[in-house]
Amino acid sequence: MARVALVTGGTRGIGAGIAKALKADGYTVAVCDVVDDQLEAFTKETGIAGYNINIADIESVQAGVAKVESEVGPIDILVNNAGITRDGLMVKMTREKNWDPIIAVNLGGCFNMCNTVLPGMNERKWGRIVNVTSMNGQRGQPGQTNYSATKAGVQGFSRSLALEAARAGVTVNCVSPGFILTEMTAAMKPEMLEMMVKMIPLGRIGQPEDIANGVAFLCKEESGWITGETMSINGGQFMY
Repeated sequence: MARVALVTGGTRGIGAGIAKALKADGYTVAVCDVVDDQLEAFTKETGIAGYNINIADIESVQAGVAKVESEVGPIDILVNNAGITRDGLMVKMTREKNWDPIIAVNLGGCFNMCNTVLPGMNERKWGRIVNVTSMNGQRGQPGQTNYSATKAGVQGFSRSLALEAARAGVTVNCVSPGFILTEMTAAMKPEMLEMMVKMIPLGRIGQPEDIANGVAFLCKEESGWITGETMSINGGQFMY
């Protein structure tokens, strides 16, 4: 029986690329998001089951994971990809608008998903958890003190969880993307995109598939001796 993978934020951009790559590798894949129209469209396009789960809400996560496992199967692979931004300079940020929502989704969501899924992995003595972070969590970025803090926090979270989960044969790793061409970045002005390309040593903007390939590698049986690591995939733009 194929192993089951759940990808959060899996209907667009990097998440969709990850879900498709895992399906191509033979896994049974489910995705979650909070927009029903996007879930329905993605399922229609790919045949991948979609579930409405608010990762910032532990009760939604517990109910959603239970539904996935009853309909699809026990979750062997968890990819925490979902995240949001609320950019702004520190002097203009507020707790209510810029800080609390980012912490709740980007960091709290990672906790909620792992806290709910890990016990089953421990019981079955096998699991892969891959947390998608960001280059800006490693190097910092003006206007993103909130976002960068959450992504750096996920890396520390992942290293600690890797130590806890290792005895059960569960690996926990991060993939840290650089500048990736998604619907949001594709809408940037051409001159801005050109400037970004000049900053990338490999001479091109990344594609969702570039990140998906890294995630898929860490999910393989053969990657079972890699844990607590962060794989940077950024075309050489930042070497950590």
